[in-house]
Amino acid sequence: MAFIDTIMEKAKLANKTIVFPEGHDPRTIEAAAKLMERGIIKVILIGNKEELMSKAGKWDISGAVFVDPQNYAQYDEFVETFAQLRKKKFATIEEAREKAQKLMRDENFIGVMMVKMGLADGMVSGACHSTADTLRPSLQILKTAPGTKLVSAFFIMIVPDCEYGENGVFLFGDCGLVENPSADDLSEIALSSAKSFKQLTGFDPNVAMLSYSTYGSAHSELTEKVVEATRLAKEKAPELNLDGELQLDASIVPSVAKSKAKDSTVAGKANVLIFPDLNAGNIGYKLVQRLAKAEAYGPMTQGIARPVNDLSRGCSADDIVGVAAITAIQAQQY
Repeated sequence: MAFIDTIMEKAKLANKTIVFPEGHDPRTIEAAAKLMERGIIKVILIGNKEELMSKAGKWDISGAVFVDPQNYAQYDEFVETFAQLRKKKFATIEEAREKAQKLMRDENFIGVMMVKMGLADGMVSGACHSTADTLRPSLQILKTAPGTKLVSAFFIMIVPDCEYGENGVFLFGDCGLVENPSADDLSEIALSSAKSFKQLTGFDPNVAMLSYSTYGSAHSELTEKVVEATRLAKEKAPELNLDGELQLDASIVPSVAKSKAKDSTVAGKANVLIFPDLNAGNIGYKLVQRLAKAEAYGPMTQGIARPVNDLSRGCSADDIVGVAAITAIQAQQY
């Protein structure tokens, strides 16, 4: 069974409800119809029911729960909850309520509040919104998960006819959120990514801390950051199979690993690739997606107290289906 088919089956068993703030988007409508038809998740669409049904065309979304942002039953409750959560940010509780009254008409804020209040198990957005617009309400309302220092993002990459990684399955992090991570940030990204990979794939993570250098073949401020990140990650999680700094070819190609890092337990078999910054990560995943014709699911977030995932604005309906299924699996841990 293909990896994404396994994900779909796990999501069905999880029986979760996912909210989609971008109910008006044609790709979201198509994805919602496919998700419900296949019984993968239960769907909440934010938007006026009549308007969304008229846009749906051949796609059957009648089984969804519709939440009209201009008129929904939980509005007053959401306003008061948000005001209480954020009251320390305002001079008075009245100011907090006034701000909440505006934000609780915003689709992303409504979606996150539904997750907060237990009306949905997770949220998927970003087909039409920026990452900031998607994640800002999550950080204000849900905040970070216990024991997590940093919210970061990753992609699950599925490379066809690939002998590397876990039969072509990789996790790439961070490719979507943290622009210029410090050494400590990189170590946190590595630890979160290892947990995400294990949760979603069932395989043991082999984590490579990527650089343009392998084991000191080059020295600079850039390589030293990765060296320090590797040290910190090993100190925080000594049981984790993690190594660095490693070049990409040494990380995944066994023959190269033998010549560049023959004593490494990760080199040549890495399935979790940690990029040194967002430039490298974003370029890397898009190269693999376009040139190797890989499936790219993400950017998935890790470190938020409940699963909220951000889509690429270039996503397809099938991408949304995959991200929604992964979100449902992430929701199981809560």
